[in-house]
Amino acid sequence: MQNVIIRPANHNDIVDLVKMEQGVIIAEQPFDPTLKENAVYYNFSEMLVAPHIKIFVAQLEDGNLIASGFARIEEAAPYLKHDRYAYLAYMYVAPEYRRQGVNKKIIDALVNWGRNEGVREFRLKVYTENSGAIDAYKKAGFEPLALEMRMDI
Repeated sequence: MQNVIIRPANHNDIVDLVKMEQGVIIAEQPFDPTLKENAVYYNFSEMLVAPHIKIFVAQLEDGNLIASGFARIEEAAPYLKHDRYAYLAYMYVAPEYRRQGVNKKIIDALVNWGRNEGVREFRLKVYTENSGAIDAYKKAGFEPLALEMRMDI
């Protein structure tokens, strides 16, 4: 594998960000019957200028983007010990680069950004059946916290 550079995303990356978003959606559809076909999760133009959001990408030496993730600083519920936390999402690694530590590098960049913003609590959601993602997040230091449940009537 070529050297991987982790860097903040910019407006020149929007086409690739949308492609990776579709990769996330395609990966999540088998785990979530409530997702719409051709779903769109994010408005990257707004996210790239929002001061409480940071998107990082993994770029190869040849310029190709192979991974992404973002952190969004949110206010915590008043009953929690922390006032704010960083919610991580949009975690994507191109299939041919998985299991090579790229996701961990993206997470490290997001955590460092959040830490520099004064955040000490980091959270994310993962589908309970997505064992590969669960293993990757555990390796990065995350622990299971709760199980969200639903019912269709």
